Amino acid sequence: MGLAQKKMQTYSSPAIETTKSPIQQPSQRPSRKLFSKGEKFLFMVFGAVVIAFSVMILHTQAQINDTNKEVQLINKQIEETTKQNTELSFQVSEKSTYEVIWEKAKALGLDLNEKNVKVVSGQ
Repeated sequence: MGLAQKKMQTYSSPAIETTKSPIQQPSQRPSRKLFSKGEKFLFMVFGAVVIAFSVMILHTQAQINDTNKEVQLINKQIEETTKQNTELSFQVSEKSTYEVIWEKAKALGLDLNEKNVKVVSGQ
């Protein structure tokens, strides 16, 4: 048995010495910020200006739309008034003919007296 132990010892590999070096912790690099305070401020101002201009443009566009709607309503009223004026002018021309006036005068009891007729010159 002693011989077997000796053979085992001779064939066994010697213990490998490992040197443990101290674990190197990652060095604390100064963290570089992505944007500085001034840049952040400028971004905020730029964003506020963009939002303000967007609101102003939308407000102006809404006013333009309201004005266009009013213009269309006024144009419609003008067209209706023009149509009424044309119809009234046609009625006036129909009712101002000699025959219509003479018939109305007869209905009211008037008669034609040539002595009382005066000719008025047009201007």
